[in-house]
Amino acid sequence: MDQFCKLPYGGRGAGFYVSDLIAHIRSTGRDYIIQGQQQVSLENHTKPNSFDVWLREGYTSRKDTKQAVNQVVESLIATGQFEIAELPCPDSGRRCKALRLVRSS
Repeated sequence: MDQFCKLPYGGRGAGFYVSDLIAHIRSTGRDYIIQGQQQVSLENHTKPNSFDVWLREGYTSRKDTKQAVNQVVESLIATGQFEIAELPCPDSGRRCKALRLVRSS
């Protein structure tokens, strides 16, 4: 069964299906996505390939509110399909907190 992950700051009913995130990650050619949470407007976000931007662009009406908060990341870890890792940011090249797919996903 596909799990629905709620966005605590996304507005009424905001959230996404875990399978959508997995498909998105796989479409990038990587096995991870950086968290990239920033307390800035979407227009001023410096990590366009991040989980935070992905959520803001597709899963909430609150585009200028940080969405990839630790609570959301923890709920994804709890599914057993993701793990936390420090990996290169595709935007900055610096190592950042990322959600990586576990091999069995």
